[in-house]
Amino acid sequence: MSFFKGSTELPDPEEKPIPEDENKVLEKLAKKAVEKGMAVPAILFLESVKPLNYIGSQTMVFFEPIIQTVFNFKDYDTLRMSLEKRETIEILLQKIEKYDSIALSREKRIKKFLKKEKKKWKWYQRYLGIFTPKFNLPDEVISPPSPSPKKEDK
Repeated sequence: MSFFKGSTELPDPEEKPIPEDENKVLEKLAKKAVEKGMAVPAILFLESVKPLNYIGSQTMVFFEPIIQTVFNFKDYDTLRMSLEKRETIEILLQKIEKYDSIALSREKRIKKFLKKEKKKWKWYQRYLGIFTPKFNLPDEVISPPSPSPKKEDK
């Protein structure tokens, strides 16, 4: 028998599905953080303020009149409502990490392609940067690689 009512374990972010509009706002926020190259500072900030997520959402209520003149009010309100839940920060962290790993693998593919491409250039194009040829990145470099079909063992 326990003195506590309910469970003392932290909620699992994969247990309850979040509503679709909250998911869209979190996806948008995670993509923006990764797009701007701020994934690591965002993760560090979110990990440090994770216990204060409810206070942060109430601060957003305080600044709501100022913010609604500048930003999309529906997304702001949805984000504020979702930050009141404890598991939202962890879900946002997972989304940022997922998009950051996708961006990192894309960046590696582009660097590998550019390294191969620059080997074809003349020395003055490589080292002096004059008369560099124009080229386009192929689609297989830009888009993520398609997952290979797994063979079923019988």
